Amino acid sequence: MENTLVEMMSNFIDLNNEEKQGILEAFPIKTFKKGTDLLKEGQVAKDAFLVIKGCVRKYSIEGGEEKTTGFFTEFQSAINFDSMANNSPSKYYFTLTEDGIVAILNSEKETALYKKFPRFGEVCRVEMEKMLGASQEDLSAFTNSTPKERYLNLLKERPNLINRVPQYQLASYLGVKPETLSRIRKRISIND
Repeated sequence: MENTLVEMMSNFIDLNNEEKQGILEAFPIKTFKKGTDLLKEGQVAKDAFLVIKGCVRKYSIEGGEEKTTGFFTEFQSAINFDSMANNSPSKYYFTLTEDGIVAILNSEKETALYKKFPRFGEVCRVEMEKMLGASQEDLSAFTNSTPKERYLNLLKERPNLINRVPQYQLASYLGVKPETLSRIRKRISIND
């Protein structure tokens, strides 16, 4: 398990033993129980999280209601860019929806690692650009689709979420009430 980040980085560049050790020391891997908050609203984000096993939900509370804006599963990064970059309080919670294993990516340790091994910075920059580009595409597709289209896209792109998270969280993520999601699911199963 400890070598997961080393294995991932090895997909991009050949690593020597010193570089492998640097990654292991900079980014600890920890086990968390379901319901653990990795980041709470109001805290300033100092860490990013790479999900190795499990699911992290990103949500805010608006008018007493939870608004889910993301789910991060195996080998996806959960990052509050705004809070981290601007040293400002988070508007979101990052909470595990199931027991999980997560790599903790601390910004200070990451900066020190890049200074020691400059080529890591370029690899991470390219991967970050890909991640941000995909995020922008997802947001655009989401805002230009109907709830039924969003659900069908979720079934196509991330079918594992359907059975991993409660329906009310899925409904919130899709921007509908749980009853609406039930109707959408029923109509789709009737048409299949």
